[in-house]
Amino acid sequence: MLLHLDGSARGASISRKLSGVYAETWRAAHPGAGYVYRDLAARPVPHIGEAWTELCDHILEHEITDISRYREAVRTPAQRAAWAIVEPLLDEVVAAEVILIGTPMYNYSIPSALKAWLDQITFPRMSLAGRSFVVTSARGGAYGPGTPREPYDHQERYLRDFFQGHFRVEDVRFIHAELANARLDPALAHLRERHEESLAAALKEAAG
Repeated sequence: MLLHLDGSARGASISRKLSGVYAETWRAAHPGAGYVYRDLAARPVPHIGEAWTELCDHILEHEITDISRYREAVRTPAQRAAWAIVEPLLDEVVAAEVILIGTPMYNYSIPSALKAWLDQITFPRMSLAGRSFVVTSARGGAYGPGTPREPYDHQERYLRDFFQGHFRVEDVRFIHAELANARLDPALAHLRERHEESLAAALKEAAG
């Protein structure tokens, strides 16, 4: 199954376009596989609350590492309400072979809508090994290796570290379209051609 998430606040964003191309290609290559789509901006996942932290604490204290046993942590009405949010999100992730995330870079990092989803589905010492993550992203500037802004890239670095550190997933792929602000910012107008080249290369890669 392909789990497809979009996090951009823009309805017609570059990251959405890239993730849509990737999803279309993947589904054509896997016609019998399932597909689930979530728009994290249009239908935001709630931020975690105290009851979620209680679930997390119980799982940690009792050394529960089997995801199917997480529901054992539910003991109070507040925790049941928190689990009602977590369970369908986690079920989708567990069922997926590939998790596709379309996301822009916001303020050097990721949208809060995506962070909220990650917080809801992440528990101590869990493993999603065997799955793949694909991230299609748009960035206003250039943050690739060797660029002046490379040290400010807390989008790819954060997500890569998160997937490996929390989920034990090594199969992580990033497809970036850079310099998107050259479309609007007069100070970056001279970089418009480089942006178009980056976008074209990203679309080609997403189409696989």
